[in-house]
Formats: sequence, C-alpha cells, structure tokens
Amino acid sequence: MTGKTVPRAAWLQLGAAILLFGLTWPVMKIGLMAGSPIWLAAGRATLSALTAFLLLALLGRLRWPPRGEWPVIFSVGTLQLSSFFALANLGVQSVPPGRSGVLAYTTMLWMVPLSLLVGEKVGWRAVAGVLLGLAGIVTLADPGRFDWHDRSIVMGHAYLLLAGFTWALAIMHTRRHRWHTSPLDVLPWQMSVATVLLCVLAAVAEPAGHLDFGKWELWVALLYIGAFAGPVGTWAAVSVTRALPPITASLGMLGVPLMGIVSSVLLVGEKITLPLVLGATLVIAGIAIVILDRPAPAATRTR
Repeated sequence: MTGKTVPRAAWLQLGAAILLFGLTWPVMKIGLMAGSPIWLAAGRATLSALTAFLLLALLGRLRWPPRGEWPVIFSVGTLQLSSFFALANLGVQSVPPGRSGVLAYTTMLWMVPLSLLVGEKVGWRAVAGVLLGLAGIVTLADPGRFDWHDRSIVMGHAYLLLAGFTWALAIMHTRRHRWHTSPLDVLPWQMSVATVLLCVLAAVAEPAGHLDFGKWELWVALLYIGAFAGPVGTWAAVSVTRALPPITASLGMLGVPLMGIVSSVLLVGEKITLPLVLGATLVIAGIAIVILDRPAPAATRTR
C-alpha cells in the first residue's frame, strides 16, 4: 500500500465494522433476556450461516471449498466461532457488556505467549504491552470490590478471557495457512461447522436451555447479530484488511471495544466507572503496543 491512496470506501468499511461489532455486546445482553447462552449462540451461528450462504450466492462466489481450506474451516469454525460465541455469551450473562467486550478483545495479548510457545521471536515492546494489558485486566476486575465468593462473576471474567484465548488460537492457525480462496469465501462453511457444534453443545450442556421466540429481545439479538452484523461486519472487516496496511487495520479495529462501551452505556445503561475507564485504556494501549511491535494478519472477524 506504500505510495498509494487508500480508497474512501476502505475507511467507511472500517467504520462500519467498528460500529457493527461494537454494538453486538449490548445486543447480546439484550438477547440473553430471552434465551440461554449456548442456545442463543447456536441460533446466532445458524442465522449467520444462512445469511453468509445467501450473501456469497448473490455475489456469485458460493462454491465448495478446495480440500486445502478445510483444516482452517474446522479450526476457525471450532475456535473462533463456536468457542468464542459460547464463551462470550456465558461471560456477558454476569459481566457488563462494555467490560465484556474489552476482556474478550484481549486476543492480541494472548498472541505473545502463544508465539513464544511455538518458538517465534517476540520483541520487548510486545512483552511490555502484555504486562500493560494485564494491569488493565486487573483494573477492570476492580479488586477492591471483586466478590470472589460469587461464582458467576468469577466464571464470567474467566469465560471472556478464554474467548480471547480461543480466538488467538484460531489466528495462530490462519496466519500460517496457505489460502487457496479468500477468508470471505469460506465463511459460510465455517459458520456451518459452528452451527453443528453449538447445537450439539447446547443439547448436552443446556438440556433445559431455551429460546423464547415470543419475546422481541430474542429477535433483536438474532436478527442483528446473526443475520446482519456478523456476515456484513465480517465482509467489511475482510475488505479493510485487504485495502489498508496491516498495522492501520489492526489499530483501527481497536475501536470495537470502545464502541462496545459507548453502546452499552446508551442501550443497556451500563455505568461508566473509573476502573472501567482506566482498565479499558490500559488494555487497549497494551494491545496497540503489541500490534506495533509485531503486526500480524488479522483473522476473519465475526464479533
């Protein structure tokens, strides 16, 4: 991209991705008023798969993926979609959605220890970024008021951090994968894998779970996240990663957790507290330092 003018459409797509993904956090909270976490995740994946198939059919790009793409289809479908959707919903159930978005977006922080484990070189700035991010996570948890005896609160924070971890595992695979098509072309198949896995998981882990189709909250969540924000936001994010330099695209996507906080305040009345502001600032600053130390291609995004 050096020496070339970035099209205005790329900046509009970046803004659309930030807005669409940021809004998903309060909408998830709303959806949980009418459905149990894993069943809601399964419903989201189902609608996203159907919409992605329709989108690619309209674009004339719907076709059976080459054999070489199936390993990444299964890894992303399992880790970045199934695991992330379920863990994020389980976390948002007991943690405010704005804070949840920041905790789940710690993906790039997880990339540093994972890179060390596979023998990759990591700069000192990346390590400093992780330490700064950890300080932000502790601040977000507000240790002075954190109730360690409330299992739902403790597990909620753990679920969200695990969501970021599973996304990082998917990135570790996708950035080593030799693509035969574009990430957008395999999205329907990844979503299909997620749909099957989440339906099985919901039946096993939430046998008494439910989706209350008589409540408007469920339809708002499923239609917005599943049929609109997921597929359209992913298309916008994929387009951004192709049109903008990697560092610019990665840093730009840091607007997602910020939008998650703002939209949560406006839509579900989340309170702005000092730990939330300081913690989010530290986490996002830490992620930015990691990105600047070592830019890595972004994986297909669906949040």
